[in-house]
Amino acid sequence: MSITHEDAEPRTDRPARIPTRRSVLMCRPEHFVVVYRINPWMDPALPTDTSLAVQQWDVLYRTYVDLGYDVQLIEPIEGLPDMVYAANGGFVVDNVAYGASFTYPERQPEGPAYMDWFRSHGFEVAEPRSVNEGEGDFLLVGDTILAGTGFRSTDASHGELAELYGREVVSLRLIDPNFYHLDTALSVLDGTPGQEHIAYLPSAFDDASRAVIAERFPDAIVVNDEDAAVLGLNSFSDGYNVVIASSAVDFERQLREHGYNPIGVDLSELLLGGGGVKCCTLELRR
Repeated sequence: MSITHEDAEPRTDRPARIPTRRSVLMCRPEHFVVVYRINPWMDPALPTDTSLAVQQWDVLYRTYVDLGYDVQLIEPIEGLPDMVYAANGGFVVDNVAYGASFTYPERQPEGPAYMDWFRSHGFEVAEPRSVNEGEGDFLLVGDTILAGTGFRSTDASHGELAELYGREVVSLRLIDPNFYHLDTALSVLDGTPGQEHIAYLPSAFDDASRAVIAERFPDAIVVNDEDAAVLGLNSFSDGYNVVIASSAVDFERQLREHGYNPIGVDLSELLLGGGGVKCCTLELRR
């Protein structure tokens, strides 16, 4: 793994990629194990290695620290093995945390646990009225919130977002159960207003959503099926450095061509639970 600036030959007509220090929340996978099945990635019959999951997660944690990010930690709770996927714990913009209300009973106790953390760390907490799974389905791009639906977060939660934050909310419908959260099928690479840039997998969305994405992001990176299948799009970017699955090799190539610095990490053990880099990362926007 390297976080040094890599040699690349971006097109000169592309905007300069400038890193911005991030503040994120993570949860160490001390209790990670697959004991139930709530997405196509999970199979309780397959063995999971908690110690390996922790080792791989530690590499991601150290990567963020080395990049100069402010990394906050929430205490893992025994019996909540998916708590490591911190992105699902809420959505934070302007110091306001919109809490999560999970679809499946197995994860529902995570919602209050994350809201308690937000309150104790100075965030204003908005308790949800509608089912939603936080930043797993809500992504901020410029001044707009892209909001996923189809499997987990409901359409009604999109209305709550618009009311709470006073921002444009664009609904996108997911149709492939392998990509059940928006952050598994779409990655925000540059959220700077005026130069918004994303990567996505077109086949994960219905026709209407694909048309919206193509119109709004004509320069979007289209990721191939192989890279999407290892949750390559489940990545985290600071505008220049993009932390991705190390096995998403063509996505890495495309990122370099677009002027980014991709940093590959191996989270293969956490992939057994249906999560990757972004799933483990909740951005805290004060």
